Amino acid sequence: MIFKSIQIKNFRNFKSISIDLSNKNVFFGLNDVGKTNFLYAVRFLFDKEVRKQNFTDSDYHSKNINEDIELIVTIDISDITCVDNQKLRAQLKGSLLSSHNQVYIKLIAKYDNNELVGIPELFWGGDLKKLYEMKQRGFMYEIDYVVNLVYIDSYVDLYKLFKKNINRLVKNDHPSDNNIIDKITTTVGKLNKQIASLSGVKKFETKITPEYKKFRNDKVSVSVKSEIAIKGLYSNIIPYIKQDNDVNLYPTSGEGRKKLLSYALFDLISEETSEKKINIFLIEEPENHLHKSMQMALSKFLFNDSKYKYLFVSTHSPYILYEMDSVNLVRVYNESKVNSASIFYQVPSEFSKNKKILNKNLSEAIFADKVLLVEGPSEVMLFEKVLSVINPFFEADGAYILMVNGIGFDKYFTILEKLNIKCILRTDNDLRSTKSGTFSVLGFSRCNKYIKDGFLPTKQINSNTVADKRSLYNSNKNKIDDIRKKYSIYLSKCDLENDLDEIMHSRLKKLLGTEDVVDYLQKAKHYNMVELTEKLSDKDCKKIYNHYNFSCLKEVVE
Repeated sequence: MIFKSIQIKNFRNFKSISIDLSNKNVFFGLNDVGKTNFLYAVRFLFDKEVRKQNFTDSDYHSKNINEDIELIVTIDISDITCVDNQKLRAQLKGSLLSSHNQVYIKLIAKYDNNELVGIPELFWGGDLKKLYEMKQRGFMYEIDYVVNLVYIDSYVDLYKLFKKNINRLVKNDHPSDNNIIDKITTTVGKLNKQIASLSGVKKFETKITPEYKKFRNDKVSVSVKSEIAIKGLYSNIIPYIKQDNDVNLYPTSGEGRKKLLSYALFDLISEETSEKKINIFLIEEPENHLHKSMQMALSKFLFNDSKYKYLFVSTHSPYILYEMDSVNLVRVYNESKVNSASIFYQVPSEFSKNKKILNKNLSEAIFADKVLLVEGPSEVMLFEKVLSVINPFFEADGAYILMVNGIGFDKYFTILEKLNIKCILRTDNDLRSTKSGTFSVLGFSRCNKYIKDGFLPTKQINSNTVADKRSLYNSNKNKIDDIRKKYSIYLSKCDLENDLDEIMHSRLKKLLGTEDVVDYLQKAKHYNMVELTEKLSDKDCKKIYNHYNFSCLKEVVE
C-alpha cells in the first residue's frame, strides 16, 4: 500500500491544491500557512472522531458554502502480496475490481443551510469516475473498520491518554488474578471497618445524633460508614519512572519525559489494532518540549521503526529530520495563495554512512525561503558575519547559508529547487590538472552543468595561477554576469581568500598582522577565518557586502 496523492478543494485555507504523497510525509513551512489544516483534511478522511463533528461554515474556503468541500486521496494497491492491500481489498469488496491497482477515497461535504453544518459523505472505489458510496453505521463508515488513524497532538496529555486507554493497556488474564482480586476485596472491607472505628468518626456520631433529634425525635441514631470500593481497579493508577538500580519511584513531571512516555503508550495502543487494521500516524510538531538530543532520538524512532509505516508529520525543527530517509518532503507556503511543492527524498547510497551530515544541512535549509550554497566553512563564517551587520535578522527573514563541503552542490540544489526554495550558488573558479599537463576549467564546467548549457568555454589552459584565473574570468565577464542575473550562480574570480584580498588587501594586512594574507587564511582556514571575522568592523562588512566580488550576499537578503 502506497499513498500517491491528495487533492483538497474549498477546505479552510486551501482553495484547490494537489500534493504528491508517499508513505512517510513531512510537512514544513512558516506558521499559519496550512500545515495543521492539511493534517485535518487527512483526519476528516480517516478519523471518525473528527468526521462526526461535521464541517462548520469556517471550514469552507473563505466561507464559500455554495461550493462543496472535496477531499480525495489516492492509494496504490498493486502489490497483491502486501497484507495492508489485502485488508483494503477485502473491505472494498464489490467497490473494487481485481484489475484495479489504485483505490480512491473521496469525501464530499455539502453545506446544509437548515442545519448550518456541512455533512460529510464518503465514497471509494477503483475508478475515480465511478465511485461507490460507503456504507455507514452510526458514525462508522466502512473505511473505519480497516483503518485506524493515530493522531498525536503537539501537546499530548499523558495522564488523559493513559486513563482513556487503561483497559486496553492493562488486562488481567492470569489464572491467579481472581485470587488477588478476592484478597483486595477482603482488604478493602477491613479497611472500611477500621476507618469507621477511628475516634474522630465515633465522636462525630455522638455529636450529630442529638442535633438531628432536635428536628425529629425518632428512635434512630446517625452512623458514619466508610464506603471505599473497587469502582475500577485501575481508576487511580498513574505511570511513574523507576531508575535502574533504584527502588524509589519518581513522578513523570518533566514535559519532555511525559511526551516520550506518551509515544510509548501510542505504540502499545496501535499494536492492539495492527492485526486487523492499518495504522496511520499523524503527528503534529513532535519537537515540542524536547531537547534537541531527544528530538534526534525521536527522529530515529519515527523514520526507522516499522510501526510508523504510514506517517504524516508536521514540524518546525530540523532535528526531527536528522534520520529521514525515503520520505516525501512537502513545503507549504503562501504567495498570492496557499501552495505547495514536494519531492521524494531518499538518501543516496553513497551517503548511507554519513546520512546525518547530508540530512543536517538539508533539514535546516528547507525551512528557508532563500538558500546561499557555498563550498566550505570559511564562506559560512565570513558571510554570516557580514549579513549579521547588514541585517541581524536575516535568518528570521528566511535566508540561510548552506555549506556543501564534502557533499557537493548537486544533491542540495536539486532538492531545494524542487521545493521552490530560491537557490543562490557561489562557487570557486577552480582549475584541475590533466594528464597532458594542461588544466581543465572546472569552475566554468560546473556553471555550465547547473545552467544546462555550454554557455562558458571549456577549453583547457596551460597554467594555474591566480593571474590565469582572473584573466579567464575577465575575458568572459559578460557571460558570467548573464549567468548571475538569469540563474543566481556566482562564480568567484579566483576563490574566497583571493577575492577578499583583492578588495581590502591593506586592511587585511593590518588586521591579521601578515604580508601574505591569502596564504595565512588558507593555511589554517577555520581558525584564521574566526580570527578575521572577530576583527572585522561594521564598515569592513559593508564594504564586502557592496563589492562586486560578493554580490551574492545582496541577492540573499534583498
